[in-house]
Amino acid sequence: MPDFLLETEAGCRVAGVDEAGRGPLAGPVLAAAVAFPHGVPPDLARLLDDSKRLSAAAREAAFAALQAAAARGEVDCAIAAASAAEIGRLNILRATHLAMARAVARLAVPPALALVDGNRAPPLPCPVRCVIGGDGLSLSIAAASILAKVVRDRAMARLDPRWPAYGFARHAGYPTERHRAMLAEHGPSPHHRRGFAPVDRAALRFG
Repeated sequence: MPDFLLETEAGCRVAGVDEAGRGPLAGPVLAAAVAFPHGVPPDLARLLDDSKRLSAAAREAAFAALQAAAARGEVDCAIAAASAAEIGRLNILRATHLAMARAVARLAVPPALALVDGNRAPPLPCPVRCVIGGDGLSLSIAAASILAKVVRDRAMARLDPRWPAYGFARHAGYPTERHRAMLAEHGPSPHHRRGFAPVDRAALRFG
């Protein structure tokens, strides 16, 4: 389970940063930044973990608890995105880093240090420490992973009725067998990511 040791050891205002949606063939990549200026309330800490290890219901419960904590001033959090068009123009790594930078810039108070999940540091206006597997180690990063995942899943669900052929609500744009089949059958939507091989192949076939 994640804890608050990395944040405490830093001895300064720390923001945890994580993303959701690097692997899908469609939709934006989301990033969140989360700072707990006074530590994590115990009741909230018990809800936080790597978003991939939580059920959808547990993620929603943690998301609601984070929103309530933000309303009480117990957490400073921000969410940002890079669009499918930006992913196609920049590539997925650079677009992910752009979303992370946007999220950090939206925090109410700039952090003195960012703990970023992964091994590649985005260009941020503060020092960055990369933490491999950070969403399972740091409560700040875990909270960011939950916010980014829930907001992205909701965004993809909103696209579903507008583009029903693709099943975005079921797979959130990830390359499932059904999604690949529908992409090959119907061609890419405006929300599919150019530069991803299955999307580019379908685009070529449909002109």
